Amino acid sequence: MNPFKDPVYRAMFEDETLELGERAGLAYKYLAEEMPVYLTNTLLPYARMISPTGGGCISYDAGVDCDRGRYKWFAEQDPENAEDILYCCEKFKSLTRRSQHINFTEAARKMADAGAGWGGTWGGHSNPDFGLIVNEGTDGIRRRIDEGKAKGNYDSDWFYRGCEYTMDALDTLGAKFRVMYTERAKTESDPVNKKWCEAAAKAFETIPMKPAYDFVSAILAFTLVFSVDGYDSPGRFDQYMFRTWSCEQDEAMKYDALNRFWEEMHDKRAWNLCLCGSDENWNDQTNALSYEILKIAREKKYQTPNITLRVNRNTPEEMWQAIADTEASGIGMPALYNDEVVCPALEAMGIPPHHSHMYCMNGCNQIDIFGKSHMGLEDAEVNMGKCLELALHNGVDTCYLKEVVSFTSGDATKFTSYEEVENAFMQQMEFATYVFCGNANSAQHMRGYYGPNPLRSSLIEGCIEKGRDYRNGGPLYNHGQILAEGLADAGDSLYAIKKLVFEEKKYTMAELIKALDDNFEGHEQLYRDFSTCSKFGCDIEEVDKITAKIFNRFSVVAKRNNTYRGGIFATGCSPFSRAADHAHHVGALPNGKKFRAYEYADCIGATPGNDTKGPTALINSVLHYNQYNTGSGMVFQTKFDKELFNTDTGKQAFIALAKTYFAGGGQQFVTCVVSHEELLDAQIHPEKHKDLIVRVGGYSDYFVNISKALQDNVIRRTYQEI
Repeated sequence: MNPFKDPVYRAMFEDETLELGERAGLAYKYLAEEMPVYLTNTLLPYARMISPTGGGCISYDAGVDCDRGRYKWFAEQDPENAEDILYCCEKFKSLTRRSQHINFTEAARKMADAGAGWGGTWGGHSNPDFGLIVNEGTDGIRRRIDEGKAKGNYDSDWFYRGCEYTMDALDTLGAKFRVMYTERAKTESDPVNKKWCEAAAKAFETIPMKPAYDFVSAILAFTLVFSVDGYDSPGRFDQYMFRTWSCEQDEAMKYDALNRFWEEMHDKRAWNLCLCGSDENWNDQTNALSYEILKIAREKKYQTPNITLRVNRNTPEEMWQAIADTEASGIGMPALYNDEVVCPALEAMGIPPHHSHMYCMNGCNQIDIFGKSHMGLEDAEVNMGKCLELALHNGVDTCYLKEVVSFTSGDATKFTSYEEVENAFMQQMEFATYVFCGNANSAQHMRGYYGPNPLRSSLIEGCIEKGRDYRNGGPLYNHGQILAEGLADAGDSLYAIKKLVFEEKKYTMAELIKALDDNFEGHEQLYRDFSTCSKFGCDIEEVDKITAKIFNRFSVVAKRNNTYRGGIFATGCSPFSRAADHAHHVGALPNGKKFRAYEYADCIGATPGNDTKGPTALINSVLHYNQYNTGSGMVFQTKFDKELFNTDTGKQAFIALAKTYFAGGGQQFVTCVVSHEELLDAQIHPEKHKDLIVRVGGYSDYFVNISKALQDNVIRRTYQEI
């Protein structure tokens, strides 16, 4: 095989004098011309950006990349050209995600290997404005490109050519789909599908070059560009699609389009779809499409896409009822976000109100400004429990590496005050924060060069205006997000040390650390005292203050770090599915956690099972965090019994509880509605509960699909009585 037969390879390496951004645009163009396109099971367009002759591909997280396994398979099938094929594969290595980590220091790698956190290890989500394709078309974006050129960004001609090639690619794909739908309509026997294909063929005479003219054409334009981008997060879908939803059109076709869209988003595992919200004058933006999406979510009962919904002072009571009805369906959605907290937090980072009120979420729950930023990609994470372990062992990882992995913060057996313990912990936490922000910036730097994406750069404001890629400072806002994990575990542990060692003087620091080193074996009384000491989540002021102090300090430290892209690092807490893994990397802790135990705080709330005083007490504890000082999602998970929630009284109590939390300064609220017996039975008989959905970190998943350790965490969460 001649490597130049691979369209992606040809685009990237035939003329290496071209800038990478232009070559990436050529890769889109060549792929669109040469790769096959498909209709999905729902008869929606599917254009996977992968070479038909080799392994070259484009993905939203890694940029231009290659499928090494596919290249090796081709080499095995074509031994005469195997050398050329494998050479082609090797050439891609400088552009892949792995190459973006070469600047990590050995010290930073040790911190990550020890489980203290991570930084920069993936390309991340973002929220391009797909509505530009729906409402302006590629011709509209070309006009924007011409305006950008006219601003005098003369050294960015290559950038603009890359964007233009990408728009050409979308048009080429649209023409292919017009032919495909026309042919399919001739042979389709199902009358509903035949009508759909005829409408689609007609739509592709207009889209994607021109604006969509009804909801059917809008869904087709959206799914075309969404599949090309890689099925990430739709963003503020009800806002940019409402124009076409409200057009005069065939109502049956409109609802058919919504149904096909929902099936497709579930089938392809789309990420975050955001609903509702307010504008800068606090006018609520809920519309008819917002209600229809919640309705179809209740009917389908899928775990995806990940629905989030923005509430504010003017959210209609009708919408609150729709929220409660949807939660009662058991899908763990929508996750609720409070504009009254998120918008001021964003404004404190320098984002003006007319843009802060355009925020949405991507991935699980990272916050972006829709179509205007690249700041929600989840850059790094710090494991607070591990930081405490390092503080108590003078920087030594006691679990796996058995050596100093951070710095020597002092021999804790000789500490004579609680303040010394807390200070050592804060120093370890700050050190980890700086290390992982540094790792994130190292990876950002590499991606800014090796990972250009002219499609996203065409759909995010600021990039065309500046002539810069979306990963290299092009968007209007380029902040980062670093997350805190294990907050309650660290807070509970510090409080237990304060109370039992320094206030009651029941144990010495040496005795405690010896017990931790022994994983509490042979220290039964000490274990009982520390494991039963007061916990976060029970409205105990001193515990709550210590736990909140950890996060509030973390937020201050993070914001001292600038991102390579051109912003600051904001903070949040979104464990995703990693809570159990965080726990596994932490040794015994003074809150009673044992080494290799998987129970660990999976949100900003209590460690599962420790919030024993009811929902009001839990809320009072969580509201000690300064949630106005964050820029990422502060996941607050609750669990309610299905029988309780499926009554009008239960739903109204849920609404009142959520409103109370938000009024007190809470940012995010999500619940899991399920019965305890069902969870237990699902562990024993998973085949009987394939559709059982639970909330994990910032997203929903089928209970039987998650690990046993995560299942146990979910089961241990306290049922809230309302």
